[in-house]
Amino acid sequence: MRSDDLIREKMQREGLSEAAIRAMMHGVEELRSGRKMTIGEEEISPVPELPNWENLVTNTEAADAGLLRQMVVIKLNGGLGTSMGLQKAKSLLSIKPGVNFLDLIVRQVLALQREANCAVQLLLMNSFSTSADTLHHLQRYADTGLFNRVEDVELMQNKVPKLLRDTLEPVTLPSHKELEWCPPGHGDLYAALAGSGWLEKLLQRGIRYAFVSNSDNLGAQPDGRFLRWFAQSDAPFVMEVTERTEADKKGGHLALRKADGQLILREVAQCAEQDIPSFQDISRHRFFNTNNLWIRLDALHDFMQQNDGVVPLPVICNAKTADPRDPQSTPVYQLETAMGAAIQCFPGAQAVNVPRTRFFPVKTTSDMLLLRSDAVEIDHTGRMQLAPECHGIAPVIRLNHPSFKMVDALDALGVPSLKHVRHLTIDVPWRFEPNTILRGDVHI
Repeated sequence: MRSDDLIREKMQREGLSEAAIRAMMHGVEELRSGRKMTIGEEEISPVPELPNWENLVTNTEAADAGLLRQMVVIKLNGGLGTSMGLQKAKSLLSIKPGVNFLDLIVRQVLALQREANCAVQLLLMNSFSTSADTLHHLQRYADTGLFNRVEDVELMQNKVPKLLRDTLEPVTLPSHKELEWCPPGHGDLYAALAGSGWLEKLLQRGIRYAFVSNSDNLGAQPDGRFLRWFAQSDAPFVMEVTERTEADKKGGHLALRKADGQLILREVAQCAEQDIPSFQDISRHRFFNTNNLWIRLDALHDFMQQNDGVVPLPVICNAKTADPRDPQSTPVYQLETAMGAAIQCFPGAQAVNVPRTRFFPVKTTSDMLLLRSDAVEIDHTGRMQLAPECHGIAPVIRLNHPSFKMVDALDALGVPSLKHVRHLTIDVPWRFEPNTILRGDVHI
């Protein structure tokens, strides 16, 4: 059998949808074609200026109930918190006493429902690793009107086979079958929506607009004013970007393709070695992708119909080993895509420069300490903002000692007052006494 047939057969046996299989086969075709998978600096131009979020929402009325009924809030919720010592969905990490990421997401959607006195659809794109924990936690909201059955808010992420580097056939590991598969990246959103039937179901219910973001980005809150602007703009796809800082120089940036002036997204994995300095030049490439996207579902449906059921995203090919813990195990390729790269697929797609408060991801225990402190305030609607004493600038926290890598270590560290801090760096094991107040630049 040809490798294509083996891949298709393997995915069919696993019960994966035709949309997922077609997306995978698109990636294999790109890999086999020999086409360059990098985006050279000579092929692109920097993006000079973009519309400003604050100007757009200031001059726009909030969405009414009729418009909010046409929106779905989709949160990417497939990640585990393993890098911080958690063996369950990352969104279940506590950020304030009795409150985790998932609780805030639910608060935000319920606040929208109360504001407009109408139902607002929530979808959580779970992975096989996060589904059970997430749905169990959501049971506590059974009487809120958020769903009839807890399964009504789940969109399941697909998985794809790892491929042997020499033949592009799917790897076979009879004693460790779980290692035969890998996640396809968040570009899987489009195949997951189509293959699960959710895309057709949403459109049949009159839902045309999707707001998509990562569940660990606590700044990514659905906004009724921007929804109205998006609906009036008639744009099929809008990406929220924000100004890059030194902390963001490894993140994917927006650019203009010289060949046709199309907005595109370039990730570091698509960058040749000699172009890395230009990629990381934040004064040249000023805007990076927050992974907050607004998508017209009818435009997505039509586009996929016209393109053989796929969104032809650029493919990122990662050379790995079948067992990530064993560098001597079978060499494989893992193919993935980025959902933001779809900006290059839709004519009329736009990007909007948003304030930094729209991008507040939690990746490390340093981020967690900031969230748990008084420098960050969270209200009953799930809206997060910096304390007034911060004057709009989040304290920079660096927990450098290895003992602080896992989230359990934060309990031993304690939570000092940080709302008057500019920088806090801790290089040694430490414990703060209760009610400790820090100010200015602190280095321990």
